[in-house]
Order: sequence, then structure tokens, then C-alpha cells
Amino acid sequence: MFMNGRTIALALVIALAGCAKSSEEVSTSYVSPIQYANHDCGQLRGELTRVNRQLVQKMRSQDGRADSDALATGVGVVLFWPALFFIKGDDEHAGELARLKGEFNAIEQSAIEKRCNLADEMRRAREEQESYIDERNRRNQINQ
Repeated sequence: MFMNGRTIALALVIALAGCAKSSEEVSTSYVSPIQYANHDCGQLRGELTRVNRQLVQKMRSQDGRADSDALATGVGVVLFWPALFFIKGDDEHAGELARLKGEFNAIEQSAIEKRCNLADEMRRAREEQESYIDERNRRNQINQ
């Protein structure tokens, strides 16, 4: 039994609404820099490294979920509608990414307030994040 145009359009809208966002589309959650008030510059440097490592890892994971959802949506709408049930959408995973983005900003703000010289570390951390995003964008262009 084939679906008519309205049914396909409705399925597409529902599927797209449930799709996981890319890492860039996940908004940053506010994290207060107060939690870093008792950290000295060395501790902030360590936290920056830890949070950035987790952040890039979570970005990769979130984008994998978004790609998987996009594939399931395409298969579900075009070929096999039960595939739409495999769309994961955004959940605690995106919330964790948003929190890590907020922690990164809070560490930066705390370092500025304490006059820590973390400019090189911040630059390297942002370059690592941007490098991943550039790599993902190149991969997506190749796959299109």
C-alpha cells in the first residue's frame, strides 16, 4: 500500500521535528563561573583541557546522532516508513553538549577575571573545535 502526498509530507514534518541537532545547532547552557572561584590559574588550565577534550568528543557524538537521524528520516520517508521509529532526536546527549559549551565559557570568564594568561590554551582549544567542525563540513560536502 502506497502513501499519498499528504501522508508523506506529514511523516516528513514529524520526522524532521524529532531529528537530533548538529553540534553547532545545540545552544550553550549558562554555567556560572562561580564554580571556578576557588581555582587558581593552573587548575583552570587543567579544567580547560579536560572540558575541551570532552566537548570535542561530545560534538563528534552529537553529529553522529544527527547524521544517523537524517539517514533514518530519508529512508523512512522514501522507502520504509517504520525506519522513522529509529530516529533518536535530542535527549540528554544534547543537554550534556550544551552544558560542556557553558563550562568552557565559564572557565574562560573565570580565567579573565583572575587575569590568568590562558590565551594560548584558549586559542588552541578553539582551533581544535573549529578544526573538527571544518573536518565535518568537508566530509558532509563529499557525501552530498
